[in-house]
Order: sequence, then structure tokens, then C-alpha cells
Amino acid sequence: MSTHSERTAPQRSSDATAVPRVAAVIVLAAGEGTRMKSRTSKILHEVAGESMISSALRAAAALEPQRLVVVVGHQRAQVEEHLAEVAPEATIAVQEQQIGTGDAVRVGLDALPADLSGDVVVTYGDVPMLSGATLQALVDTHNTQHNAATVLTANVDDPTGYGRVVRENHQVLRIVEHKDADPDELFITEINSGIYVFDADLLRRGLASLRTNNSQGELYLTDVIEYANRHHHAVGAYQTEDTWQTEGVNDRVQLARMNAEVNRRICEHWMLQGVTIADPATTWIQRDVTLEQDVTLLPGTQLLGATSIAAGATIGPDTTLKDVEVGEDAQVIRTHGELAVIGPRTNVGPWARLRPGTELAMGGKIGTFVETKNAKIGENSKVPHLTYCGDAIIGEDVNVGAGTVFANYDGKHKSTTHLGDDVFIGSNSVLVAPVDVADGAFVAAGSAIIDDVPAGALAVARGREHVSDSWVAARHPGSKADEAARNSTGDIHPAVQASRQALAADAAKNSSQDN
Repeated sequence: MSTHSERTAPQRSSDATAVPRVAAVIVLAAGEGTRMKSRTSKILHEVAGESMISSALRAAAALEPQRLVVVVGHQRAQVEEHLAEVAPEATIAVQEQQIGTGDAVRVGLDALPADLSGDVVVTYGDVPMLSGATLQALVDTHNTQHNAATVLTANVDDPTGYGRVVRENHQVLRIVEHKDADPDELFITEINSGIYVFDADLLRRGLASLRTNNSQGELYLTDVIEYANRHHHAVGAYQTEDTWQTEGVNDRVQLARMNAEVNRRICEHWMLQGVTIADPATTWIQRDVTLEQDVTLLPGTQLLGATSIAAGATIGPDTTLKDVEVGEDAQVIRTHGELAVIGPRTNVGPWARLRPGTELAMGGKIGTFVETKNAKIGENSKVPHLTYCGDAIIGEDVNVGAGTVFANYDGKHKSTTHLGDDVFIGSNSVLVAPVDVADGAFVAAGSAIIDDVPAGALAVARGREHVSDSWVAARHPGSKADEAARNSTGDIHPAVQASRQALAADAAKNSSQDN
């Protein structure tokens, strides 16, 4: 008969270099998450732009398991819909009643083939900082030590609320939940993450032995560790130095702390790659963002989704970009952009909004209080200020004057406006789509353009100016305006006179050249 010190482990390959593939990963995601106080499932809340369950599945995928099971329960419809998007290959198992982690793993194991053998990893859907590298290190330790069970642990300053890991040398004897721990066990600072690797056969037999004789009246997965010891199996631990990887999220305070820590690490990563971040505390960068060297991020910048920023670009302050591509040496100031392309050496903002489909080519400008949507703006073209530019195709070297409106919607249909190369649109114009202003054409300020403008033409579409002399004296006698008018010499302001003289001289020069 075996003694307590004669630990046994499942039979493994005689080839010491062979690393067996993980047979299955079971992700526990059935909890109610009542402390989140949310209509949304806890595991669908996001950290760094990614749902917590997506983070868990990404870490699990690093193991390349033969099978993946997600155990769902509360708000299962939401979770299943999300899983269909992010992990369609996963098998979904339903825990009808949440009576403990042991029961949840049993539900997950029942969804796998009855003759499954090999290593089974158990992890959670609410541990967003757990990495695939840490899971792999846990599995490697399990295999190297020939354990029947291996637990991921961490040493923490305050272990309150965590299960304590009770050891005898390297052997893990049992895991005691905080509420069930005696005074000596409460002093232990090595805590259980709840993440394990089990031999499938041991796990199956250990789960069958579970009972609810504890303060919670639940089936504890931790009791499988004690079962393994009673049956003289080797039980080990892999202790991570990064305690954040064992942290779960149970309320919105913890969610905020987790987001802040993940963002701190992301910012630090990019700064070490040659990105200048003026104020990391107010700069938020999600996981899928890519940045090149010599990018500068100013305070209040948020880079979301799959945004990419090329070398030398400056973003911010107070800018939010989601799924936006920014070219080299671009300047983007106080701008909100989504699903847009900002080309090299361009200028955007301040106070610009780039809606989906915006493409600004090299050297172009989208300026102050400009909104663009489904607009392709050519090289060196400028939409400087106070403009709505929707459903537009704009050529090269175009200038769109202040206050221009691309009237793209007739109440039923969206239509396109095309401006050719070297077009000039005067201020306060309305371009009523569908309309084509051909190469080199001019539109006079204040025009409402409803017909196409030929190449090189001038379009004027406005009422003639009517002046009523002495109108102020008749309507507002004795007013300040009336007094100013009476005291006026009637002379044209010198600046206006100078502008007229310059235009006249230019016209005379052009006329002489034509002759």
C-alpha cells in the first residue's frame, strides 16, 4: 500500500521531450455577477476594449487545446450570442443551478467525450489579465513535475477573501476557502487563483466525490485537491509573480482598477517602443492599436479599436480615434474620428468630426468645426472650417470655403457631390447633390448649386443685392446706428478699397495678356 509520500501521477509519454497537447480547456462563465449591478452579463464588460470573456478565450487559445468548453448560466442568451462571434468553435455547456465551482466544472466535463484523457485546464471568464504565457507556464510545470493536479497561485499582501493554499514542502495538501479557514490558515498569504490543470481521469473521479458540507453549501472545486492527496496523487503549484493575472472582477470599482492597470501597461509598452506619451494618466490605448516610432500622444487622447498611427504623427490633445488609420507626420488636434483614413502630412482639427468613410489624402486639411462622412478628399485639398461634407468625392488642390454645406440627403436618398481638381468653392455655398463641379471651376460665395458646373466655369447662384437708402433713419431714428450713419463720411473703408484696386489691377493684367 502506498504511503503519503509516495505520490503517483498519470502515465505520460516515455519521451521526455514530448509535450502532450492540452486535451481541453473549460472556461467557467456561469456566475450571476450581482455586484456589477448591470443588465449586461459581467463577463461581457470590457477591459481595454475587449470583453472579459474574450480575454479569457484569447489566453486559452494560446494553449491550442483540442477542445474548448464555456460553461454559461446567468444571462446566457447574451453570452451565447457573444460567443458565437468571438469563439464559434467553443462548445457551450449550461449550468442550470449555480451551486459551486465543482458543479460548474462537472457540467463542462460532461460536455466532453466520456473517454477524454490528458490534461484539462480550468479557468474563468472574469480574469482579464491572465495571459496565454502564464497558462502555458502552468501547463509546463504540470508536465515537468508529473503532477495529477497543478494550481496557479500568487503571494499577496492582503489575502482576505481568497482561498489559502496549504502546502507541505512542494506538495499542495489542500485549498481552504476564507470562510472555512482556521486562525493559522488565515495567516497564509499564498492564495488560490481558481485556475488549474488536472489529469482528466483524476478530475472526473474527484468531482464525483464532492459533497456540500461547507459553510456555503456548495460543491467546491478546491476539494478535488484534497481528494487527490487522499489518493496519493502529486499536486503542485505554479506561482506567478504578477498577481494582477489572478485578479477577478466582481464590481465596477474592480473593473475600473483593472482597466487602469491594463492601460498603464499598454502605455508603458508603447513608450518603450519609441512613442512619446505626454500624460499616460489621461491617455487610453486599447489592445489592438498599433503605433510606430516617434508618434506623439498629447493629453486626453483615446485610441480605440484597430487604430494605427504612423511614424511622426501627433495626436491630441483631447482626441478620440476609433478604427482610424493615420499617416506619417499627420497632425490631429481635438478631433473625434471613426472608421476613417487620415493621410500623411495632413492636418485635422481642432473640433473636427470624421465619420465613417472619410478619407483624407496626403497634404490635405480638415479644419475647425468640420464634419465629414463618406468623403474622399484628394491630395492637398482643404476643407478648412465650418463645413458639412457628406457623400463627396473631392479632387486634388481643391479649396472649400467656410460655411459650405454638401446637401446630400433629399429625405429619401443619399446622393454624391463631385468636385474636380483645382476647384474653388466660395464661402457659404450649398452644393445640392447629385452635382458635379468639374476641374478648375469656381463657385461664387453664397451660391446654391443645383446644376453641374463645367470645367473652368464660374457658377453664381444667388439673388442680386438690393440696397434701400436711408432705411435706418426711417425705421430707427435716433438710434446709435442712425447716429453713426449721420456722422459717416460715406467713404469706402480703405481696406475694402485696397482689395478692389488689387482685383482691378489683376483683371487688367489678365486682359492685357489675353490681347
